[in-house]
Amino acid sequence: MNVSLKNIDAVSGIVKVEIVKADYAEKVEKGLRNFRQKANVPGFRKGMVPMGMVKKMYGKSVLAEEVNKLVSEGLFGYIRENELNILGEPLPNESEQKEINFDTQEDFEFCFDVAIAPEINVSLGKEDTLPYFSIAVSDDMVEKQIASYRANFGNYDQVEEVEEKDMIKGTVAELENGEIKAGGLVVENAIIMPLYVKDAEEKAKFMGAKVNSVVVFNPSKAYEGAEAEIAAFLKVEKDQVATYTGDFSFEINEITRHKEAELNEELFTRVFGEGVVSTAEEFTAKIKESLAEQFAPESDFKFLSDAKDLLVAKAGDLPFAEGILKRFMLAQDEKRTAESIDEDFPKVIEDLKFHLIKEKLVKENNLKVEEADITAFGKRVAKAQFAQYGMISVPEDVLENYAKDMLKNKETLRNVVDRAVEEKLSSWLKEQVTLDVKEVSAEEFGKIVE
Repeated sequence: MNVSLKNIDAVSGIVKVEIVKADYAEKVEKGLRNFRQKANVPGFRKGMVPMGMVKKMYGKSVLAEEVNKLVSEGLFGYIRENELNILGEPLPNESEQKEINFDTQEDFEFCFDVAIAPEINVSLGKEDTLPYFSIAVSDDMVEKQIASYRANFGNYDQVEEVEEKDMIKGTVAELENGEIKAGGLVVENAIIMPLYVKDAEEKAKFMGAKVNSVVVFNPSKAYEGAEAEIAAFLKVEKDQVATYTGDFSFEINEITRHKEAELNEELFTRVFGEGVVSTAEEFTAKIKESLAEQFAPESDFKFLSDAKDLLVAKAGDLPFAEGILKRFMLAQDEKRTAESIDEDFPKVIEDLKFHLIKEKLVKENNLKVEEADITAFGKRVAKAQFAQYGMISVPEDVLENYAKDMLKNKETLRNVVDRAVEEKLSSWLKEQVTLDVKEVSAEEFGKIVE
């Protein structure tokens, strides 16, 4: 077998794979012997079918299979051994490929078009300046986060008298002429919160009411006819709501009030773990640090976006084998049309340029991502996800196990690897250029990104 590359230009070529009988004869013979052993042909015992008949029945398909295997091995082996940076995948050549006939030919020639990545040269220095937007953590953000923790880690107390934010539980009964209606609707364990009662007059009926007292009110009026809310309260279907427009009694069995957590060591421990902070001042500082840590990836993402513009500009105009790449895109997605590919192609090339530049810089500067880097990044992703739900002090073993499970998904793993590579590249880029650090508020940063 002979494999060779004919360069059409700097970014495209034709890989020719030439196969002669000596390359496949033994494999075809072995394949036919296997078929002979398994073949069930009327009139012959298993394994005793004449080889001539086997060749007639299966020879062409076995030959085609073995030749195709050799072509694939030769093609991709050549690309790998010669370290050809191929874009997309090789495609059957449309001009030099000769017709293949497995009935009459012994020697075969296969031609494949390949798109080759262009040469890229990018140099950076301290004369290059890039902005780095550091998001300031405001006192208001810290106070809101503290309020959120106090609410999340608070508890519920049983109280005797209703206030607006309390939750009231009891028995609701339909009334008729001021008395409980015979056969009327009765709802056990009904729940109402005055805060969400829309009508001020109906809400006022509950304010100051005590446990074991009875409040007479009108649910339809209280919720201003909102079917979903009335149906949920009375535990009926929406189409039944119109039946219940009169008064109901609410016998209060229980009043529950949410109490925010105290700003003390118990809260500090529940948020950050044992012994991390012990005073309100330390708690505030730690929250500020945590918020800054959460904002850092956003700043880095914006930095890499600005770096992209600089790097692409420095790389200059890069040639691409557009015809081959468009054919590859069309072959990859049957739903695409040539017109839609033409429309999207400039954006594809823009993204491809930056991808190739990143690849070159990562390889040139040995910015390897090891398994430990992937695990560490996965744990940070897990930590950020837990933080969204106010869970800050998640134990290391829990983070590690969560990250391991998360990284079992191939798509997630690929995304994490890409982000870990970009993080290393971002760190390297910061050392090469001059950073114009600008501290901005979260609102300002949002406008800048837009």
